[in-house]
Amino acid sequence: MPEPRTLRGRTLLVTGASRGIGRAIALRAAQDGANVVICAKTTTAHPKLPGTIFDAAAECERAGGKALAVKTDLRFEQEITAAVDAAVAAFGGLDIVVNNASALGLTGTLETTTKMFDRMHGINARGSFLVTREALPHLLKAENPHVLNIAPPLSLQPKWFAGHAAYTAAKYAMSMWVLGMSAEFAERGVAFNALWPRTTIATAAVRNLLGGQQMVDASREPAVMGDAAHAILTRPARACTGNFFTDEEVLRQEGVTDFDRYAVKPGTPLCPDFFLD
Repeated sequence: MPEPRTLRGRTLLVTGASRGIGRAIALRAAQDGANVVICAKTTTAHPKLPGTIFDAAAECERAGGKALAVKTDLRFEQEITAAVDAAVAAFGGLDIVVNNASALGLTGTLETTTKMFDRMHGINARGSFLVTREALPHLLKAENPHVLNIAPPLSLQPKWFAGHAAYTAAKYAMSMWVLGMSAEFAERGVAFNALWPRTTIATAAVRNLLGGQQMVDASREPAVMGDAAHAILTRPARACTGNFFTDEEVLRQEGVTDFDRYAVKPGTPLCPDFFLD
């Protein structure tokens, strides 16, 4: 039998890792014995947003990994640089970046304030670009370097822009970094891929902003994204780049057939996620 693919000893920097999908990806890597850098803003618990960078780091260490919590607001370049520097200082290098942090605002043009527009573009578009740029000098030295953006496949269907064009543009920027950078760095061996959930995922955003408990019940747990990310990040970088994956697609490629284990409420019809035609 082939040896199981592992992230043991690899160093990952994961943005937005204090909760939800980012936390699930970090935890799955930690279960292999990876070094995980938890980057997010939350340092104290919030009633509607449970979880802090310190909670996530402690959970990763209990799972068998090494963890470093770094307060990082992606709107500030100096905090991004400091997080990358801290990762390299703590673990001697950087193998993987997961651009997961994202700001969501499903508002129409007239309802989108300048503050919200700047927040979405500052975190989604600009933030993910800067994290990647700052990490690349270290990734280029790594044995199997990956950048994974939690971003959707690109589609120009108007329905994905109507009602929330500002958010779509900010989110699609993360997808365009995959499209452009995968080609730019193909010869240098850094993989750039996107991962997006086939269904809604039971996160604070789904509960608080999208559909409450009813939508949570029709969602999958974040672990499905953690497992799918692990499958991508353990593939050879030179042979796996420029892809727009869905979690279900990746896991089926890995031989997974039982998806009920990921369901919040097995038997409940699942709600498909945005941006999937």
